Amino acid sequence: MKSSELPDYRRVMWKVPELALAIGKSIGAVVVLTFCFYRSFWALLPMSIVGLWFFRGLGRVQVRKTQRELELQFRECIRSVSASLRAGYAVENAFGESEEDMVLLYGKDSHIYRELLLIRRGLTMNIPLERLLMNLADRSGSDAILQFAEVFAIAKRGGGNLTEIISQSIGLIGQQIDMRQEIQTILSGRRMEQGIMKVVPFGILLYIGITNPGYFDDLYGNLTGVSVMTVLLIIYLVAYGMGDRILERLEES
Repeated sequence: MKSSELPDYRRVMWKVPELALAIGKSIGAVVVLTFCFYRSFWALLPMSIVGLWFFRGLGRVQVRKTQRELELQFRECIRSVSASLRAGYAVENAFGESEEDMVLLYGKDSHIYRELLLIRRGLTMNIPLERLLMNLADRSGSDAILQFAEVFAIAKRGGGNLTEIISQSIGLIGQQIDMRQEIQTILSGRRMEQGIMKVVPFGILLYIGITNPGYFDDLYGNLTGVSVMTVLLIIYLVAYGMGDRILERLEES
């Protein structure tokens, strides 16, 4: 299998509706920032750089979302594999049998179903299962999947009890995923607070602009005003980026 044919979950993989939404959000951010800080049509062009930066941030969010989905689906997959092993299937056949379960759970468009098809295709080309799982782990960007692939490879080479090893791995992966979900729940409140803080400055500008028409007129259409607003824009974007980075690091840790 060519590496170019394999999905890399460490990079953003947009679906058409998600891509359209991300582009729409980026354009909307550029329009709002341009209006609030410059109120000039000509500022849209340089502000497009901010739109690209915003779009990249949405891409990082999408990558983390995809990786979490893959982890959850992989956990259910190895649970299905473990059940098939207890029923007497060989481990390669057990992964093949899990395809039907994954279709019922997640559908044929799911990440795990596509990965199982790649595994089946690799097995028909006489590629060892442990190598295929390690390839998936490398592309997934998931520590949980990588740990499973490493343990599986060691057990396969050493002739260990795969049924027992996979059962134990399910428990470990489940603990990691459950802990990550708890962290997500805790951080969701912080993300909501951060989201409110991101829009508060614009709410203040809108309120003052409505209640005191012309109050900000001196900040637009002249060099001094543009300089002041540019400094404020930079401060806002730095705070915006630092807030996102802090939450990302907390989530990763």
